[in-house]
Amino acid sequence: MALSVAVRVQKRRDALRMAGLRPVQIWVPDTRRPDFAAECRRQSRLAAQADMADVDLLDFMDDALADADGWSA
Repeated sequence: MALSVAVRVQKRRDALRMAGLRPVQIWVPDTRRPDFAAECRRQSRLAAQADMADVDLLDFMDDALADADGWSA
C-alpha cells in the first residue's frame, strides 16, 4: 500500500532532522510586484547618497583600488 503524501513528507523531514538539519522559512522580496523596480531604484539612490557623503569610505575605496594593481594577469 502506498504511503500518503503527509506521511512521506514527515518521513523526509525526520530524516533531514536526523542529519542535523532544521527547517527555515525565508521571506524574499516579491519581484513580480509592479512597484518592485521603483523601490529598488529608491533604495539604490539612498545607498549611493549615503556612500557619497562618507568621505572616509571614499578614501578607503580609493586606497583599496590603488592596492589592487597587478592582481590580475
